[in-house]
Amino acid sequence: MISFKQLPLEAKAAVAAGVVFFSMMLSRSYLAEQLEFRMRRWLLRLQMALFVNALMLIGSLHVWRSTVTTFSRSSAASSFCFMPWKIAVLMFLALAHSSFFTLLFLVAEEPYFFSLAAYTCLGAYIILIFFLFTLGSVEQAYKFLAGRGAKAGTGNKNSRTAMKPVLAVMLTVVLTVVGLLNASQPPTVNSVEVPVHKLPSTMNNLKVVLLSDIHLGPTVGKTKLAMIVRMVKALKPDITVIVGDLTDSEAEIIRPAVEPLGELNSPLGTYFVTGNHEYYTSDVSNWFELLKSLNIRPLHNENVKIVSPKSTDDWFCLAGVDDIEADVLRYSGHGMDLKKALRGCSSENAIVLLAHQPVAAKWALQERPDINLILSGHTHGGQMFPLNVGAYFMNPFFVGLYKVGQNTFVYVSPGTMYFGIPMRLGSRAEITEIILRSP
Repeated sequence: MISFKQLPLEAKAAVAAGVVFFSMMLSRSYLAEQLEFRMRRWLLRLQMALFVNALMLIGSLHVWRSTVTTFSRSSAASSFCFMPWKIAVLMFLALAHSSFFTLLFLVAEEPYFFSLAAYTCLGAYIILIFFLFTLGSVEQAYKFLAGRGAKAGTGNKNSRTAMKPVLAVMLTVVLTVVGLLNASQPPTVNSVEVPVHKLPSTMNNLKVVLLSDIHLGPTVGKTKLAMIVRMVKALKPDITVIVGDLTDSEAEIIRPAVEPLGELNSPLGTYFVTGNHEYYTSDVSNWFELLKSLNIRPLHNENVKIVSPKSTDDWFCLAGVDDIEADVLRYSGHGMDLKKALRGCSSENAIVLLAHQPVAAKWALQERPDINLILSGHTHGGQMFPLNVGAYFMNPFFVGLYKVGQNTFVYVSPGTMYFGIPMRLGSRAEITEIILRSP
């Protein structure tokens, strides 16, 4: 029987990830009620960081062998550039691994340079892993199709082996720069007209501005939020809604960065529902209180009547549900409860639902097909290549406007900022201006 010491490094990293994941499950199941709240919050986030880093270690070993070990066996090892290259690769991997720990130690009103550098390296790390894997797969496929009978010279073989990591690094550098430039641009304003069944004629052309996935934290601070608020105010919406993942940090730590939200002054109100990242902070109650102080109303499995400015007899129901991750995390007093959220909302009036995840939107429509419009986020439009592909297949609605049935629409925002990695590839940050049309 093989002992743990005899396992390859990749297998040891996989075992470590499994152990951390198992400890996370035990903590949620048996320690949740025994630990003090702050300790439970820190333990969860530390376990998450350790779990991700254990998984990343498998990829880091592959990166090191592809970009360093491969060249150490060639004439390049004697070059004066080889040692600086080894140091650069080591620093790159160290920064990528440290990114998730900045959530614990480096969150303030404005992002620290170290956090921006660490998350940039994490984005480049994901792209590099993808290209190393893809090019390696292409190489193996070529060898298989070419047949094993053909033998190439040693020089040509070494040249081909070196070409793969060089090409992967070059593509990674180019796409990283493009992604950084794209994410640094202000969000685009996308105007969408949505016909809403049973919307009163006096509320025709009502303007709702949709924000999602701002992710205040290590790489998004007060300056970017103030820019978003200025753009929203310029649109002069009747209602502003924030459909989750506003933050990645505790309310007290990042309170100064949230101040610009107090300038939102939509005449029919500003509303908020939780996303999965609010529950990762384990500080939802404090966030609710902070948002209320800024005149933003959280919809905690509840609804409000949005009354027409032209007639008090005309209204529609605006409801919001907690994010489904609250159930997974066993977050006390929280979890998606559609019946509670829609209590008093009948099919005689139009119903608009705020639900952070598209999966929650799908579940809601299965239970209440009379909902007219659901506003979601969460997917980020994949945020960056190659994550776009996974996000597309993991969500029933990916990004943009979907018609479901005869009188129902779902709109999924690609996100107003980004999570952690300050890059966007194949997606664009967006502030959505939704114009409600009465039939």
